[in-house]
Amino acid sequence: MTISFTADLPQDVVADWLLILVSSLGDPAQRFQDIDQQIAGMISGVMRRTDFEAGELEILPLYQTAGIRATNILLVGCGDAANLRKAGIRKSLLAGFRRITTKQKQTVAVCFDSEISSRISENVLTEIVADSVVAAPIDAGVCRKEQKHFALGDVVLCGFESGSSLSASANRGQTIAAAVNLAKELVNRPANEIYPETFCDRIAGLAGAAGIRCDIYDEPMLRRERMGAMLAVAQGSDRSARMLALHVRAGGDSVPTIALVGKGVTFDSGGYSLKPNDSMLTMKCDMAGAATCVAVGLAAAQLRIPVNLSVYVGLVENMVSGRAFKLGDVVTARNGTTIEIQNTDAEGRLVLADVLNFAVDSGASQIIDLATLTGACVVALGEDVAGLFCNTPDLANSLLNSADAEGEALWQLPLYRQYDELLKSDVADVRNIGGRWAGAITAARFLQKFVGDTPWAHLDIAGPAFATGSTSWRDSGATGCFVRSLLYWLEEKAAGNGREAQPG
Repeated sequence: MTISFTADLPQDVVADWLLILVSSLGDPAQRFQDIDQQIAGMISGVMRRTDFEAGELEILPLYQTAGIRATNILLVGCGDAANLRKAGIRKSLLAGFRRITTKQKQTVAVCFDSEISSRISENVLTEIVADSVVAAPIDAGVCRKEQKHFALGDVVLCGFESGSSLSASANRGQTIAAAVNLAKELVNRPANEIYPETFCDRIAGLAGAAGIRCDIYDEPMLRRERMGAMLAVAQGSDRSARMLALHVRAGGDSVPTIALVGKGVTFDSGGYSLKPNDSMLTMKCDMAGAATCVAVGLAAAQLRIPVNLSVYVGLVENMVSGRAFKLGDVVTARNGTTIEIQNTDAEGRLVLADVLNFAVDSGASQIIDLATLTGACVVALGEDVAGLFCNTPDLANSLLNSADAEGEALWQLPLYRQYDELLKSDVADVRNIGGRWAGAITAARFLQKFVGDTPWAHLDIAGPAFATGSTSWRDSGATGCFVRSLLYWLEEKAAGNGREAQPG
């Protein structure tokens, strides 16, 4: 699949589909009079006969449109042009492209109505199209014999003069979408395919091809690193634990290192606090934080973002066996904190505790962790919103702004100190759960004990990481959430907030 540009009129471009992105401002048919006249008024006629109003995610196909060189037309609504946002345009384009990808190798010409192109630059529109083209065919059926969606054929942007700037924007959009797709695939693959060793093998191969340093810590190395909390979670499985580290050094020697830390529980049975069947069915997704972190690290290197970035992911299975850790056990974390186990299904925080402390000792100037950590966060915020906990206001605000720019829902929750009382243990320094109330907050307070004074943010992505149903613009399963937001954040960090912000 290639993305190219042409100054030709949309009606003069040969393609299987002419996709027209239309805003609902005014009369959309008036803005495509030339095309409408050449197809004998089909656009205006269908709009009169249907309730198509060009709202966000509205789609109207017109088949066998004789009079222009494209075989079919797909009208895709994106809502009010006066309130356009980058994420809304992407979502509408994804819905349109997914409609087309049900057949193999469909070629597409893309054009925008004047209300859109007058408000959003060609570079931004090009990036969004390229992103959407790559992301659209991806679905949860990674093991399905027959595909439901197929990669598109060639895509042409109409009315755009080709040049190095637009080509760079297209490459950027494709790189970002490929990173999202990688995160999705890692999560969607079943736990008998993706477990600590195979996760490391896959990422090490990608890192090697990209020239990125990749370190893998096996169990003997983890023992030498005193990662007792993480190893306790892993000891019930026949699959041994791993920690994977990626190091991107594009910022120069004087630039501090940022760390991303990901929870990588490749399957979570709950251990002896066994999950019920329905809750366990999707627990291959409990490594979504790790998948997002490695995808961001690889993409940051490919995009040549001038930052120094280290990615650390702790990879384990939480299983039941004669070796598995038990209720009442006391384990010792890397920083010497003793932890009483009162729920073996609160295992992700044990993995993160050791990896966070490793990142601190490795000299990270800021740490962001991502984890499908608590059902309590889903109860509080729903399936579409991630929870943010942060010990530094500037870091929190920058992450909130980046998520907003990329259209990903993030809401800050408090880190009230008084909730430490709920984590007190009679037999150890701390226990691994805080009881029924404020579960997302007590989990975050637990993690905070392992970062010291280092600026740190924790994103609880338990809700948005895995979709239980499909929509017109994405399939069920893994979402790859926060890959785009974190790449945006890294670019803003690298630029020192000095570059002109792109339209959101």
